[in-house]
This record gives sequence, C-alpha cells and structure tokens, in this order.
Amino acid sequence: MGAETGADAADAARANRSGWDDGLIARRAADRRPGDGPRGRVPRARALEGPRGFPADEFGDLPPGGGEYGADLSVRLDALRELLGLSRTRLADDALHEAGRVLDEAVARRRLSAQHTVVAVAGATGSGKSTLFNSLAGVRISETGLKRPTTSAPIACSWTDGAAGLLDRLGIPGRLRRRPSPAGTGAGGDEGLRGLVLVDLPDHDSAVTAHREQVDRVLALVDAVIWVVDPEKYADAALHERYLRPLAGHAEVTFVVLNQIDRLPGDSADLVLDDLRRLLDEDGMALGEHGEPGAVVLALSALTGEGMEELRELLRAFVTERGAAGRRLAADVDAAAAGLRPVYVAEGRAGLGERARAEFADRLAAAVGAAAAGEAAEREWRRNAGRACGSPWLRLWRWYEARRVPGGGAVGPERAAVPPADVEVTARQRVEQAVRTLADAATHGLPAPWAQAVRESAVRGAKGLPEELDVLVLEAGVPRGNPPRPAWWPAAVLAQAAMTLLQVYGGLWLLGQVLGVLEPDLLPPFLLMLAGMAGGPVVEWGCWAAARGPARRYGQDAERRLREAAAGCGRAKVLDPVSAELLRYREVRERYAVVTGAGLG
Repeated sequence: MGAETGADAADAARANRSGWDDGLIARRAADRRPGDGPRGRVPRARALEGPRGFPADEFGDLPPGGGEYGADLSVRLDALRELLGLSRTRLADDALHEAGRVLDEAVARRRLSAQHTVVAVAGATGSGKSTLFNSLAGVRISETGLKRPTTSAPIACSWTDGAAGLLDRLGIPGRLRRRPSPAGTGAGGDEGLRGLVLVDLPDHDSAVTAHREQVDRVLALVDAVIWVVDPEKYADAALHERYLRPLAGHAEVTFVVLNQIDRLPGDSADLVLDDLRRLLDEDGMALGEHGEPGAVVLALSALTGEGMEELRELLRAFVTERGAAGRRLAADVDAAAAGLRPVYVAEGRAGLGERARAEFADRLAAAVGAAAAGEAAEREWRRNAGRACGSPWLRLWRWYEARRVPGGGAVGPERAAVPPADVEVTARQRVEQAVRTLADAATHGLPAPWAQAVRESAVRGAKGLPEELDVLVLEAGVPRGNPPRPAWWPAAVLAQAAMTLLQVYGGLWLLGQVLGVLEPDLLPPFLLMLAGMAGGPVVEWGCWAAARGPARRYGQDAERRLREAAAGCGRAKVLDPVSAELLRYREVRERYAVVTGAGLG
C-alpha cells in the first residue's frame, strides 16, 4: 500500500509541475497522509475542490501523462515566442496572427488535463459519423436518422471525469456532455479508452452556416480527428480542398474511416479504399503504413460492427500513449512556420559583404572629391617646392604672369574651400545614389518586410549626411598652409643661390671689362654666367624630380584622410543602422530555423 501511495504522489507532483489543471483534478500528494492508502484524504472537503467548486477527480488508475510538452516541442515554442517578440515592430499583425494563435492554444492546452485525449468525429451529411460515435460509446448518444442535418451542435462523450476544462475550451455546454455505457461488456467499459473524450461534430458540408463554423472552431482545438467518409462522398472536393489538404501536416493525429462498406458488394470496398488512399496521397497527407508515422486509413461499417474492433484497438493505443496533444501542437507549429516562411526566408544569402561596404566607401569618397583633394595637395606641394627651388628669374616671371591674371595670385586651398553650386548639387546626388546602391545590395533577396525595414533605416541615416560630408571637406580636405619641407630642401636652396651668384658674378666681371675697369678677358666671365644660367634649371629640374615622391605621398595622405573621414561618417550614419537591421533579421532567421525544427540539435 505504501508503494501505491508513493506512485500516486509522484503522479500528482508531475501534474502540478506541468501546469495543467481544469479545476477537477485532486492534488492527492498534498492531501494524503502516510498510511491513508491510494484514496485516503485529509478531512477537508474544500481541499479536494477545484477553483470552480467541482469535486476533485480520481486519476490514480490512469497511466501517467505529464502536462509538459516534449523537450523539442518546448524549445520550438520558446523560439516561436521569441520570434514573434522580435518581429512585432517589423511585420503586420495579420502575418503573425496564426502563429500567435498557436502559442495561445499551446498555453491553454498545457494548463488542462494531459491525461485526456480529445478526438473529434467529423464527416459529411449522411456519412454515418453519429452512428460510429454511438458505436464507440456503446450507447445511443448522438441522434441518427434520415433528417438532415441530424447533429446541430457538438456532443461530447468522456470516458473519465476531469475533462470539464477541456470541454469548456471547446464551448460544449453541460447538457451536451455524456458518458459511455457503464462498465461491463459494453464499449464504455473498455479500460484502454479511459482518458478518451470523443466529440461528435455537425456536418462539415451542412447547409447551415453556423454548423460549419462550429466544425471549423472545434477542429482547431481538438487533439485528433476521425474523418468519416462514405462510398458516395469520399472524393468530395469540399472535404479534400477545405480540410484534408490544408491539414495534411496533421497526418499523425488523423484517422480516415471509410464507413458503410456493408453497402459495397464483393471487392468493391478494397477498390474504394485504395482510391481513397490515392486521393489522400495527392492531398499530401502521409499514410501510416508499414510502421511509418502518418494517417490511419481503414474501412468499416458502424451499422453492422464490421471493422469497429480494429478502430477501437487503434484508439486504445492512441489514447494510452497520451501524446496526441503534443503531436497536434507540433503539426500546428509546422503549419504556422510554413505560413511564415515568405516573411523570414531570404532568396539567397542576405547581408552586406566586404565588397558592398568598400563600394559604398568609394562612392562617398568620390562624392566628397577625395581624389581631387589629393591631387590638389600634390600640386600644392610641388608648387611650394618650385617657389623655393626655382631660379629667381623664372620665379619672377611666374609672379609677373600671375599678377596679370585677375585672381591668379590666390592660393589653391583657399579657392577650393567653397565649391561651386553645381559641384555641390552633383556631390549631393552622388551621396544619395551611394545610399540607394548600398540599400539595394543590403536588401537583395530579403523578404519584403525586412527589406523595407533595411531601406527605411538607410533613408533615415542618409538625412543630413551630405551636410556632414561638406563639413568634412572643409575640415579634412586639402591641408591649409604650406606643406612640410623635406630634409634636402636647404641644400637645394643653397645650390640655387650658388647658381644665381655665379650668374651675378660673371655678369659683373663681364661688365667691368666692358667699362674698361678690368682687363679684357671675355671667356672666364662668360663661362661663369653660362654655368650659372645652365645650373639653375638643372637644380630646379633635380628638385622637381626629387619632389615627385614626397608630393605624391603628401597627396595620397590627404586623399586617405578625407576618404577615411567620409567612410567613418557614412558608417556611423548609414552602415551601422543597416547592419543592425540585418543582424536583427539574422537573429529572427535563426529563431525561425529552430521553430521549423531545423535548428534543433
């Protein structure tokens, strides 16, 4: 007796941890005392009542079920919850409605009895589903007859107590809740069916709209469905297109029963059953044959009882397993994930590669004129070198020519500080084009909602970007002032001064001879003047050749600084927000993979 008490306490503890409680389940583990026996209770009646005041039910004779879903399904549900949370601000409510409904139903079902399996009996007008329902119950519960429709509201038959919460969830009032035949030789006494809750639905093809709406509502909440078809309507398009095809993913919780085979002569029943299997295969519904998981398909006659024992045996195994609710919910998650696929799965590899980032930086650099700024800096370095290392006479001539041209004496960097209006407009257009090109690259292959979010982030970041780049041009453009002088600069100036002195000295010597002050000897002063005149350009050419390398490096440094400044500004304003949106998409994509089951280890 002590062992039985411990087993019952363990069952109750599992039930409490699972969270299912329909107000009818006794918490025996807390209410029993050692030695009381399996049904011993503390003398407190209210402790045995649920929130609604119903008496507690006994489940000590039922196999343990557990109210928690399997590990994989729990992980998928958590991932779906996170997925919806990350997507609320990006996707429309309509796109997330079905997934949200699945989550709500998962929570609602987990709170209710895991020891019960709710199976609906559905079928068309005249298929004999009410007759099959009564045959399983072993007592006439649902009305049958020639009048159509016969069943106008769902009727439930529960083999055990404690299913009130489940039936409340289905919206079945107390007056339509029944029990099977008493224990004994009848079907209701079948111990293997304890925990079964059978629901007889109205005709799915009823002319009354309210009946069809009740069918759709209850089918979305039950754990499994027995579809009853007859030899005349088994291929009805309404059945296959409206129900079987959309619910093909729920094959593991689906029974398809060909009823009324007593009306078929000879081997006709086998032929019709084979054709029914073919139609189900075309609907995409897997068939549970040869040990494979899938829908159960069998032929029977609820009127004569032929094949009913086989159906009862299948239901016994199905109910005893206590896994129908989890399998149904897993199929619902699969269906919700399939519906969400267009808004989460990209057509290819989504994201920004290094090439797209580099091209964006190049376009911004072109917009701010980084290359032109580098060339201007290089020219300025050479110009400064020419002013210091050129011959005095050539520099004097250049000064004279610059003075002749209005504004010619202005320095390059100061003139480049304020660009012309047409250049500014062109630069703004280049910035906008760079942002559009980057957005196109970032959204390539993305689902429409996430592509729209990426584009919006790029547009927001582009606001004010041209103005900030203009400031960068003024601050980090062509360096102001004179460029730095190289180490060989003084030697070049000294050499140029020496060439000038030779010219002056030779000229004065030659002048003294002409005036008769010095003895006439024209060759030495002439050679001195010729050496000075030839040496000056040679020194200037040598300085120009030596200045090419430093000038190029000086220009490249100026271009690099402006390019880096523009790239940094573009990264902060556009690239980082776009990358953040893409990172969010990758995160939800990973969550979606877990929801589909592909991301499970």
